[in-house]
Amino acid sequence: MTITRVALCLCFAFLFNVAQGAKVTFRNNCPYTVWPGTLTGDQKPQLSTTGFELATGASNSVDLPSPWSGRFWARTGCSNNNGKFSCATADCASGRVACNGAGAIPPATLVEITVASNGGQDFYDVSNVDGFNVPMSVTPQGGSGKCKTSSCPNNINNVCPAELQMKGSDGSAIACKSACLALNQPQYCCTGAFNTPEKCPSTKHSDIFKLQCPDAYSYAYDDKTSTFTCFSNPDYSITFCP
Repeated sequence: MTITRVALCLCFAFLFNVAQGAKVTFRNNCPYTVWPGTLTGDQKPQLSTTGFELATGASNSVDLPSPWSGRFWARTGCSNNNGKFSCATADCASGRVACNGAGAIPPATLVEITVASNGGQDFYDVSNVDGFNVPMSVTPQGGSGKCKTSSCPNNINNVCPAELQMKGSDGSAIACKSACLALNQPQYCCTGAFNTPEKCPSTKHSDIFKLQCPDAYSYAYDDKTSTFTCFSNPDYSITFCP
């Protein structure tokens, strides 16, 4: 009986470790408040929080199940007018602080994470494929393998060309659109006849993003230098303005 109980305890402990997935801790180093959003992919249930306020210097965390795949971003310039919540950049248009399964409206810097089951290979990245609004980084905590930080630490808004700028009420650039979003041409979106890596190389526009943030995705097929991996159930730290 004792052996059976021990075996059951070990079994439950193993199942718990697999099911718990990863903890993601958010830190805001920006000199302004951000409102992080979360989106679970693959039509799976959303996380316990899909949006919250994060003041300068503050931190918060959310637990991910295993397996899991989704993305995180920061909304800026948010306000509540007559009961409707909205943001100047990366709004999810839910009308609330919680995004409730809605994604960021580009341009938006994204952190994308895929958590493997059973301590397998996680994938993670910072992506400017949908444009840029806030510097971000993602760093595994623990785990095994390379487990390097993926980061976009520079403010691309400062070098964003006029044709890609999203401007705020004061006329300054508050986000930088991707060429796909701004120009809507298949050679920038890697669609139609340009839907393979060979036919959709980088462009002068994506090169601007890549020069500022070499680790981050600058366009759809920017995989070689922008996909990061880690094994053995790491947690993750996401920093705004690293």
